[in-house]
Amino acid sequence: MPLNLSRRLLGEALGTMLLLAVVIGSGIMAQRLCGGNDGLALLANTLATVGGLYILIEVFGPVSGAHFNPAVSAVMAWRGELAMGALLPYIVAQLLGAMLGAFLAHAMFDLPILQWSAKVRTGNGQWIAEAVATAGLLLVILRAPASRVAAMVAAYIGAAYWFTASTSFANPAAAFGRMFSDTFAGIEPASAPGFVAAQLVGAAIGVGLHAALGQPATAPIKPRATP
Repeated sequence: MPLNLSRRLLGEALGTMLLLAVVIGSGIMAQRLCGGNDGLALLANTLATVGGLYILIEVFGPVSGAHFNPAVSAVMAWRGELAMGALLPYIVAQLLGAMLGAFLAHAMFDLPILQWSAKVRTGNGQWIAEAVATAGLLLVILRAPASRVAAMVAAYIGAAYWFTASTSFANPAAAFGRMFSDTFAGIEPASAPGFVAAQLVGAAIGVGLHAALGQPATAPIKPRATP
């Protein structure tokens, strides 16, 4: 394996691991401290995720592109921005990192390392929410100025935590990793395939919307006065 690819895969695995540790770990802490107030727990979980995601994109972006997400990697490969031969290794690294992130969060909170979530997340509303969340995420990634990707992606995910019924997983690796955590952020294994299918549909919709809108302009387009 070329050294450059090895470093990129390490970046994807580490970044995804830390992202899942942030999501799951902050969920555990929030649930412990919020006294059963799920709204407050979700707010704490959101703030930690937004901050963590921004930092991780900034840190690992120059190494691997900071995808941390098989749907994003698949789109980048389709666009020619990631070699097709690197797509499967990227996905494997992301899935492995996601699982290890769940284990790391459990270790930090003295919970059993290996566990399965019993949290049911299913139904049309949840699936539509995941499609919307993922479509929006891809649209932001594809259209954001390079210097603002980290901030815009983090801000979008923070908003999507609250306006989607699913709290915006928007990431097949996240769905996979969160199967291994019977905590606030978990998802039961039987619910994960529906989430992943909805995410892939959403990714395709996001790409289609980006194409329909055309390439982003370098400067704001001034509307013409109507006669």
